[in-house]
Amino acid sequence: MAQSLAGKKALVIGGSRGIGEAIVRRLSDEGATVAFTWVSSGERVQQQVDNYRQQGKAVQAFQADSGDAAKLTEAVNQAAQALGGLDILVYNAGVLRIGDIATFSLEDFDLSYNINVRGPFVAVQAALPHFQSGGRIITIGSIVSSAGRGPGSTVYGVTKAAVARMVRGLAWDLSERKITVNDVQPGPVATDMNPLDGEHAEYLINANPMKRFGEPHEVANLVAWLAGPESSYVNGACMAVDGGLTA
Repeated sequence: MAQSLAGKKALVIGGSRGIGEAIVRRLSDEGATVAFTWVSSGERVQQQVDNYRQQGKAVQAFQADSGDAAKLTEAVNQAAQALGGLDILVYNAGVLRIGDIATFSLEDFDLSYNINVRGPFVAVQAALPHFQSGGRIITIGSIVSSAGRGPGSTVYGVTKAAVARMVRGLAWDLSERKITVNDVQPGPVATDMNPLDGEHAEYLINANPMKRFGEPHEVANLVAWLAGPESSYVNGACMAVDGGLTA
C-alpha cells in the first residue's frame, strides 16, 4: 500500500507518550522521517527510538522543555538540521492544570501559558526557516477551547482558545508560503492526562454519544490525514475528535 507521507520530514513537539507517541508512530507508518521532542524519561525514550528503528522506521528524539523558549528553539533547529529540513510540524506538548480559580496559582498559570500558548508560537517561529516549499503545521488543541467541560478548566480552556485563534491567524500569515495550519481538538482521550476512573470521567463518558473516551491513535489518524496531500484545501480549521461530545 502506498505511503502518503513517503519522503516527508516531520517534527513532533512532545512525542514520547500518549497522543504524541501515537502521532509519531502514525506519521512514520505513512513513510515520514520523524523527529520528536521529549522532556523526561530518557531511558524509556531511547527504547522507543530503538524499537522504531528495529521496525525499519527513521525516527530520532531530541530533549527539550517546551516551556523554555531557548531550549525549544535549539531543539527545533537541531531536529530540522538532522532531518535535512521540515515538511510537517506538529505541536502536541501541553500541560493540564485544573483548579479552583479563586486559588489557582500564578505559577501554574504561567506554566500553562508558556507550554500551551508561547510554546507553539516559538516552535513555529523556529521551524519556518526550515520549511522549503509548502508544508503542514498542526497543533493539538482541545474541545475545551470553545466548550466548558466541568469546573476548574478555565485556564486550560483559555490557553487552548488562544491556540485556536493563533491557528486561524497563521493560516493567513503563512498562505504565501503554501503552508497550511490546522488545529486538532480532542475530547477526553485515554492517556495519563485523563484517568479513566472517577466521578468526572464517568460524567464525561455519560455525556458522550459514543459512551467512551477516545484512543490516542484516533487523534493520530486525523493528524496524519492533515499532514498528507489529501488535505490540501483544509486550512485554518479547528477539527474536533471527540466522539460527538460537542455535538
